[in-house]
Amino acid sequence: MVWAGIMINGRTRLHVVANGTMTGQRYIDEVLLPHVRLFRGVVSDKFVFMDDNATCHRALTVQDCLDSKGIQRLVWPARSPDLNPIENVWGCFGRQVAGRNYPPTNKNTLIRALRENGG
Repeated sequence: MVWAGIMINGRTRLHVVANGTMTGQRYIDEVLLPHVRLFRGVVSDKFVFMDDNATCHRALTVQDCLDSKGIQRLVWPARSPDLNPIENVWGCFGRQVAGRNYPPTNKNTLIRALRENGG
């Protein structure tokens, strides 16, 4: 699993989630604190965070963390018919990786290909 953040005039680095399952606490430790919190600090107090309603994103500890850092979350209904803008990024990554002369054959070569194509 990988994570990335985008906005009108910037983006985060691609974060590869190493072995294991993404939990609420892991989401806080690996994504929110090192990436989202810093991104919000650069933008301003008007920063609004949007995620995709994954189970780990909805953990109470995650909401507590966002509240404690002053990060406002965009209300995003589950199974919304609206396309989350990050899906466009994942589509571009997928096409770039699939179009390589030597497509990835395992997890390590996939991670390398993603990073080489903008991550």
